[in-house]
Amino acid sequence: MNYQLFAPTNIAYEVALPASKSISNRVLILNALSPAPAMLRNIAVCDDTEAMVEALGKENGNINIGAAGTAMRFLTAFFASQEGLSVTIDGSERMRHRPIKILVDALRSCGADIAYAGEEGFPPLKITGKKLHATTIEIAGNVSSQYISALLMIAPTMGGTSLHLTGNVISRPYINMTIQLMRQFGVNAAVHGNIIDIPSGSYSATDFTIENDWSAASYWFSIQALLPKSRITLRGLNKTSVQGDSAIVKLFSQLGVIANWCGQYLDLSNNPCAEGKIVMDLSGNPDLAQTIVVTLCLLGRRFLINGLQTLKIKETDRIEALRSQLLKLGYAIDVLPDYSLSWDGKKCEPQKNPSISTFADHRMAMAFAPAAILFPGIIIEDIDVVSKSYPNFWKHLSEAGFHFNETNAN
Repeated sequence: MNYQLFAPTNIAYEVALPASKSISNRVLILNALSPAPAMLRNIAVCDDTEAMVEALGKENGNINIGAAGTAMRFLTAFFASQEGLSVTIDGSERMRHRPIKILVDALRSCGADIAYAGEEGFPPLKITGKKLHATTIEIAGNVSSQYISALLMIAPTMGGTSLHLTGNVISRPYINMTIQLMRQFGVNAAVHGNIIDIPSGSYSATDFTIENDWSAASYWFSIQALLPKSRITLRGLNKTSVQGDSAIVKLFSQLGVIANWCGQYLDLSNNPCAEGKIVMDLSGNPDLAQTIVVTLCLLGRRFLINGLQTLKIKETDRIEALRSQLLKLGYAIDVLPDYSLSWDGKKCEPQKNPSISTFADHRMAMAFAPAAILFPGIIIEDIDVVSKSYPNFWKHLSEAGFHFNETNAN
């Protein structure tokens, strides 16, 4: 189903944000690796965590995790380390085209028994769990932090190891998140530049409450930037969060959005901001790219956004998805050879009734929804994709004053 969107002129709304799926999926793995599982509170309710919970409940057989990329990477390492388990893990058609060879090769170097059930280098995977061991693991740091997090979490079960990251390490905040969560479960990894030493040992089960999601908050920062007279309050965020996407506060301050803490509430407002070209490096926060790029175009701000190479292998090719869909709105952005995105203000005639393709990508739907502020009646296709991370997104927009017409037109 598709939605035709109409936005209010301003908003006064308090948002009950969803729990972080990034933290939820890590904590679910750490809890499963603990000898005595603990009580986990505020687990994210979305497709990705539901796929993880269902998979962890199986000891053998076929597992389909759909479009949950985090689950695919984390579970590949988890099942490979579980002696006696035999599973085949598969996913959506897009998942079958998302590379996993780097992780599989690293696990095989530790003695893992993993075979490709389809195309070499891609899911589905046949995994027979074994006792793994490696004193040193070398893995590229410039492809996917999820490969690194997957290895980090199972490292204590291998008798401890030293993880050597080669090249320019991207998405480091997500690696740091994993290390901090491991510490809260009783394993202290030591970081020395691109080398991470993980001791042998067992995780200690601990009651744990998952904080709310800073990535989900980003869409409300976008709305605040575009409707500066609004007063939006975000609930349940952590001021000292382990989530790298909490950087959205600093990033959007360049666009005039002011975030003020009042206990566990974050109040958004606006101040005038300097004009001029925006230059950002999002190598540590690639999940914010779609929100920021769309917002900058809608604000008419020229920009250069670096550190986006991982967007090519996400739920869709997010680089091309952004370029093609922004063109429908009249924004002619450029893709540079290093996959940076640039816009010098060049515009073309927008489509008369633009319909945004989401390419089965939840972040495409949510990043483009605020475009209804400048393009009344814009259509967002395949609205149900938001269930991957933020199932109540449309409900919350409706409560905030957005109006929708259901349509099946493309």
